[in-house]
Amino acid sequence: MGKNTRILALGALVSGVVIVLIAGQIDFALTGEALRTANYVWLIPAALAAVAGLYTRAIRWRALLGGGLGLTRAFHILNVAYLANGILPFRAGEVLRAFLASRGDDGVPVFKTASTIVVERLLDLLTVAVFIALALATAQPGLIPDEFRTGGLLFGALALGGFLVLIALAARRTLASRLFHAVAGRIPGLRSPTVFPRLGAWFEHILDGLQPLTHLPSLLNVFFWNAVSWALSWVTCAFIMLAFYPQIDAAAVFLLIASASFAVAVPAVPGNVGTYEGSILVAMYALGYGTTPEAEATALAFALMVHVLNLGVNAVLGVIGLMAEGVSLGQFARGGGE
Repeated sequence: MGKNTRILALGALVSGVVIVLIAGQIDFALTGEALRTANYVWLIPAALAAVAGLYTRAIRWRALLGGGLGLTRAFHILNVAYLANGILPFRAGEVLRAFLASRGDDGVPVFKTASTIVVERLLDLLTVAVFIALALATAQPGLIPDEFRTGGLLFGALALGGFLVLIALAARRTLASRLFHAVAGRIPGLRSPTVFPRLGAWFEHILDGLQPLTHLPSLLNVFFWNAVSWALSWVTCAFIMLAFYPQIDAAAVFLLIASASFAVAVPAVPGNVGTYEGSILVAMYALGYGTTPEAEATALAFALMVHVLNLGVNAVLGVIGLMAEGVSLGQFARGGGE
């Protein structure tokens, strides 16, 4: 069994276990009733906020690219990547994003795009840590488990450390290049006259992708759009909450977004079916939303709708992006986009 097959099998196992646990605990008849009686009018502003959030993420990505791609192309390519991440294993959407961004007259080198994706992930981890802190600040004392607090501090520290390392590499580009050549030059398999220059060029493209971090106005611009995009994610979930609950619980929204962000990193079937819903339920139960069978069923209905709406928006915009780029996921899966 190959490595990829083992990872897929592990993901299917994890998703299956979570689904079985949910099925064994929650009354699906009550869940159906919660879905039937929900006020779906609130999904309209939720979907609009989700689209706006994706658009501002495209602005953030373009800021990290230092311009490069036009904003419309960046938006389409990002949506295609999110669609691919939802239906293909191993977060293949990020590879597809780098491939699509490299095409055309305004194309960006693949490794420059790769470096911006790394910066995005670190920014996301930092924001998740902030969301956990905000959940702790707005929730009733003692409700949120210590695991969330510890996880937020750990991921926040790791993300901040990685972010500072990237800024240091970008700011001291000459030193970073010397260190790379010194280390890579000592590895026998990399010293080949055909391989070593190519690696050096790739590393320079990576440093190109980090350059916006070295200029304060660019860095502040990235942080601003990062904050706006995550705020719109909060607004999206808040509107969906109003479809099932009489009012918005700010702490619950902060915590469920943070928890769902952790779930995306857990091995699961494409689309994170089961683990995504399970992560939201953990957050909701931590804040007292699972004290009765009816409450558990409503929490599951809410979790399902959060997942469905996000997948639906990603699917629609992703298909539009595929048409705009003139490619198909089938072409990519077979190893080519031309």
